[in-house]
Amino acid sequence: MATGHYELKKSSNGQYHFTLKASNGEIILSSERYASKASAENGIASVRANAPHEAQFELKLSNSNKPYFVLRAKNHVVIGTSQMYASESAAKNGVLSVIKHGATPHVRDLNA
Repeated sequence: MATGHYELKKSSNGQYHFTLKASNGEIILSSERYASKASAENGIASVRANAPHEAQFELKLSNSNKPYFVLRAKNHVVIGTSQMYASESAAKNGVLSVIKHGATPHVRDLNA
């Protein structure tokens, strides 16, 4: 069975961020920017801990009325944001994909 994975990257400004990719390679969640690699790794751990809990997701509408979702930690801080979707049902399917793939232990460090 194919599984998702995280990709950890360093930006040109020296900050780190990660994406969670589904088994088909599509990005299903993107993080904020972190000052250190260790902080980004802690963000991945937080996604792993919170993704299994549907209550930690919040469906939202962008300024252009496109649905998307955020994943929040138990302290209500946003730890990941989805892409924009064409419909609310597609966004809900995205949530289910993060729930399914979020616990993956696989991290591809693209800085190594």
